[in-house]
Amino acid sequence: MSTESDLIKLYSQRILELAADIPHLGRLEAPTASCKKRAPLCGSTVSVDLAVADGRITDFAQEVKACALGQAAASVVGANAIGRSRDEIEKARNQLKAMLKDGGPPPDPPFDGLKVLEPARDYKNRHASILLSLEATLAAFDEALSACA
Repeated sequence: MSTESDLIKLYSQRILELAADIPHLGRLEAPTASCKKRAPLCGSTVSVDLAVADGRITDFAQEVKACALGQAAASVVGANAIGRSRDEIEKARNQLKAMLKDGGPPPDPPFDGLKVLEPARDYKNRHASILLSLEATLAAFDEALSACA
């Protein structure tokens, strides 16, 4: 069972800094695609708008209503999403999921900043919130690609 000091360590200064400074907050005026994802257990939501051209994200915006852990993850995603391909987003999501659920290594650069969330491994009820930004980005990317087909 987790102690109060474990929970305090989980919300490290770096996680709180990331949560307080999320890049690309808001909505795009004319997105190629949008997606809203919700974590059923905690009610956190992330809405992502993307502009996609030539298989890469050219513009990105997100609305984040999540705990500090979900906000920190969204901060790292927001700082690195532009210029990424669908495969890069999917790889980051899969690596983050493996880090949280299976004790895998942190995601590769440029999403290696998600390493800060390693202490959340023991808090399974927070995993869905942490994954939301990448999940919503991937779903919006899929929507954009189907719209372009």
